[in-house]
Amino acid sequence: MKLTYYGQSCIGVEAGDAHLLFDPFITGNTLAAHIDVESIPATHVLITHGHGDHVADAEAILKRTGALLISNFEICNWFGAKGINNSLAMNTGGRADLGGFSVKSTVAQHSSTMPDGASGGSPGGFVVFTPEGNFHHAGDTALMLDMQLLKRHQLRFACLPIGDNFTMGIEDAVEAAQYMGATTVVGMHYDTFPPITIDKAKATGAFAHAGIKLLLPGIGQTIAI
Repeated sequence: MKLTYYGQSCIGVEAGDAHLLFDPFITGNTLAAHIDVESIPATHVLITHGHGDHVADAEAILKRTGALLISNFEICNWFGAKGINNSLAMNTGGRADLGGFSVKSTVAQHSSTMPDGASGGSPGGFVVFTPEGNFHHAGDTALMLDMQLLKRHQLRFACLPIGDNFTMGIEDAVEAAQYMGATTVVGMHYDTFPPITIDKAKATGAFAHAGIKLLLPGIGQTIAI
């Protein structure tokens, strides 16, 4: 399995023949100015909630690639009005089999409004089940006891927000990983804006102290995971 970090919460995962792209936000991120959005592959685009820093490039990528949009009902409808009808609308707790992998919609504690002010429905995350292992993209969330339920999925890794202010910070993310039973974490939703700037050495140390490996790939970097 290969993972590419595109900044903020935008992560691409190559699993088998699938290219899963989560929360596309590249062109509005000054830290990702070197990324060529036109070259990003996607067979499936998964959106956790409606905020602009998670959907900004979704329409263009969906139309260019013809990828399947996977999100909640409200977000799928919102993109449907823009001519994107290749979508799978889910709701919290549901699971869908997509052939080479399956996806489960999970809860997140956050908010969700589309860039034009329309409702983005309930925010969420995803557990993805693949023959190469299972992983979780938490979206934007606070720490919550519900995360203990994810332990049963034997996660190979989890993508967790660590920037604080708008989401969990480092300490809460460590506890979240412990709840999930995740021993490898990919950090996301940090450094993009001043309120979410982190001390990377402090973050890595905090996770290491708990026996958890924190991965902080550079923007545009692809890693085997």
